[in-house]
Amino acid sequence: MPARAPHTIAASAAAVEALARTPEPLPRSASAAGRGVFPRLLSPLGRRRADPRWYQIAALSLLLAYGAFGLHLEITWAHVAAFVAAALAAQWTCTRLGELQRFDPRSALITALGLATMLRTPSPGVAALAAAVAITSKFVIRWKGKHLFNPTNFALVLLLAIGAPVWVSPGQYGHLAFFALGIACMGTLVVNRAARSDVTFAFLAAWAAVVFGRSAWLGEPARIPLHRLENGMLLQFAFFMISDPRTTPSSRAGRIVFAALVALGAGYVQFKLFRTNGLLWSLALGTLAVPLLDRLLPGARYEWNRDRSRPGNSNQGASDEARDHGSPAVPGAAAAAVR
Repeated sequence: MPARAPHTIAASAAAVEALARTPEPLPRSASAAGRGVFPRLLSPLGRRRADPRWYQIAALSLLLAYGAFGLHLEITWAHVAAFVAAALAAQWTCTRLGELQRFDPRSALITALGLATMLRTPSPGVAALAAAVAITSKFVIRWKGKHLFNPTNFALVLLLAIGAPVWVSPGQYGHLAFFALGIACMGTLVVNRAARSDVTFAFLAAWAAVVFGRSAWLGEPARIPLHRLENGMLLQFAFFMISDPRTTPSSRAGRIVFAALVALGAGYVQFKLFRTNGLLWSLALGTLAVPLLDRLLPGARYEWNRDRSRPGNSNQGASDEARDHGSPAVPGAAAAAVR
């Protein structure tokens, strides 16, 4: 057998030594290992944070349970089932008709639970109609790729305006301090996850200024405006309706102006026109100013959630509504950093 040249032996030895120094492959994370089997379940545990809509669904579910079992409000299982079934059916139908990528029930569940906590009607059929109208409005009434009205607020205002057998009781949750604190805490969690705490707290500050300013003008004692602010429905509106990321202005400055406009409009409706549900009416009218505010005070458009671990996945998180075109998008987890 012929002897090998010294330089060949040295090269072979170097190659063996290099292979010995090659590091072991890093173990795949739980999200990567289960990507093919349970991608939706494991992704929140990995690199992607949980979608803020899950927190909102949990908070509204607790609110609904408190009203049904704690306060014994007129909330029947038939009505809740009508809200949920009609909202999911409308979401699925519009998703198919709009040829979207996939059916996403989260937004529909939020709308159904919001209606169940606020809308009262003796007919489950009317409850189902309200949910269907709310969801359909997201896909029909749009401006530059995003829906214009908060779906829950749109359905409430429309049914009230046409004289349907429905009503909203602003004081149904009472003035219990611990309940208001609980709603505030849950709502704070939701708006912080959705990067919309600025519009919530700006609205609360503006509304407090309106209420206290009116009382000071009339010479009322301080306990009267304080009593008006100790309202569970007010906090539900501030944390779960006006803070909707898809229907508020894109920039922080625009959201602060929007919050002030809604507060002033609600004060006019409630204290000048002496109409109930001033917050709902004012939000519906104030939403019409959002396109103008986006034009005057532009900002990056909000997206609920995008899986940035997959290249080219630019529409993730917007599949429950029509695809957006022509505007930059901000992933849900990173929206607060951008703003």
